[in-house]
Amino acid sequence: PIKGDTLFPIRRSRGYAPFPLRTDWEMPQILAGGAALKNTFCLTKGQYAFISHHIGDLDNYETLTAYQEGIGHFQRLFRVAPELLAYDLHPDYLSTRYIIQRAEQENLPALGIQHHHAHIAACMAENAIPAEEQVIGISFDGTGFGTDGTIWGGEFLLSSYTQFERSYYLKPIPLPGGDAATKKPWRYALSMLHAAGIPWEASLPPVKFAQTNSLPILEQQITKGINAPLTSSMGRLFDAVAAIAGVRQRVSYEAQAAIELEAMVDPDERGRYTLEVINAVIDPTRMIQQIVEDIMQGIPTPNIAAKFHHALAYLCLEVSREMRSRSGINQVALSGGVWQNMVLLTETIGLLQKDNFDVLIHSQVPPNDGGLSLGQAVITYHTNNQ
Repeated sequence: PIKGDTLFPIRRSRGYAPFPLRTDWEMPQILAGGAALKNTFCLTKGQYAFISHHIGDLDNYETLTAYQEGIGHFQRLFRVAPELLAYDLHPDYLSTRYIIQRAEQENLPALGIQHHHAHIAACMAENAIPAEEQVIGISFDGTGFGTDGTIWGGEFLLSSYTQFERSYYLKPIPLPGGDAATKKPWRYALSMLHAAGIPWEASLPPVKFAQTNSLPILEQQITKGINAPLTSSMGRLFDAVAAIAGVRQRVSYEAQAAIELEAMVDPDERGRYTLEVINAVIDPTRMIQQIVEDIMQGIPTPNIAAKFHHALAYLCLEVSREMRSRSGINQVALSGGVWQNMVLLTETIGLLQKDNFDVLIHSQVPPNDGGLSLGQAVITYHTNNQ
């Protein structure tokens, strides 16, 4: 499904930025601020979208300064004076605060855009999907602020450039410790075990790793929702499975647990776990129970990793079929950082294409948050042009 000469960018840096993406639309001058992690911004003018170089994670004064200087440099370079602004809905992103502040100072209209809608719109734009068309958008990533105030990340959207419907999503589970838990996969693993009704037995790797005196505190966090926001994040599900399977309990870089789980996949394993879909909610309970059963029976970790990946690929096929039967839409767009997983991407594309879906993937901007600003810009254009 993915040929050897196919470009699949992870970061748009030297040699690619600031080469523009050309569209079929005559766009006004828009500035889209991007996300907080793997940040890029995007400026549009006429048929061109100028996506910036990789700025990185906007988590300190130095990167914010580089971000602001980069925007100023691009505006001068391409002679763009923004008329419209776009930002992510997350209120704590420094990029969001910058755009809102600038809108107030310059008296410019600014549009807040949902994170996963922007991912799918970016994929649509670089595949030249016409304005009047819709796609089935599978947006899998780590963190994105949802319209209901929870953290999204495992979303099936029926999407156009101007609107989206959240058709299916991963069951929201408490994330004890919030953002801090992303560096400690064992925490979400324990939350996932709790949600699946599995006792925290000392033989399970995340339970063994956790200090015994921290378990009662964690249980309080989960059951009472103390600093434990709900999340439907697919990235966090990867973390949890990696921790439960004993691959990694603590990470030193983003997505380390998921990357190591992917690297362990046994290519000869054909089995898959069960992911139940109940009233549009994808419930991982049975799958987590099956993983724990396999661990107790001594099934090797590479087989567990493979069965998990197969379960997700078949989930994408089955939900896409259901959405196609209701909507008649045959185009599936895959976007979000989880799609950097080549095992999952390759298998999912193969299954969808075999079922006659037209599959859209990224080839000019990253599927991760580095491509988000393009999606924000094109949504702003189409929303303003209705």
